[in-house]
Amino acid sequence: MDSARRLDRYKDLLLTWNRKVNLIGPEARDNLDAHIGEATAAAAILEPSGDCLDFGSGGGLPAIPMAIISPGARFFLVEADQKKWAFLKHVVRECELNCVILGDRLASVLPKLPSDQRFSLITSRAVGNPEEWVPLLAGRVAPGGRFALFQTGVEIPNELAVADVRSFRLPRGSDHYLVTFVPRGTDSK
Repeated sequence: MDSARRLDRYKDLLLTWNRKVNLIGPEARDNLDAHIGEATAAAAILEPSGDCLDFGSGGGLPAIPMAIISPGARFFLVEADQKKWAFLKHVVRECELNCVILGDRLASVLPKLPSDQRFSLITSRAVGNPEEWVPLLAGRVAPGGRFALFQTGVEIPNELAVADVRSFRLPRGSDHYLVTFVPRGTDSK
């Protein structure tokens, strides 16, 4: 199955399951093509490869479209809500994706992963406060790896010790950005 068919299949599954399980809100549902387009645009910017981590994965935006168009990456999706991770597992099977679904909270998942596992990319979209979870994940970034936040605006909390901050405007609106950075002390090259 090619990427376009996988994206269509994901969209169909998301809308079907969303009628029974609250996977995405009304704004995302009504603008689903734009949300998927935003995720694919981000994948073109980030060029995911190797092991990538997305947490608070919800209905799979942005991680599932990114995984679909990034066959060289293996995505680890962390989602605590059982209905949502059941949906994600179903999508991974149906779309034949190279993803691992971890059904738990991030703080519970990390100790279960191999202690030497590092991620080339760690993504999050509207999950909690970065100043709380970036330090938790800083030691899990591979050399040359980075964080990528989907957010409105380009600011990151001053409390974060980060370097190589870059922002990219995303196509879903004038205030939607992808902000990337590396924790200080890690190799950003």
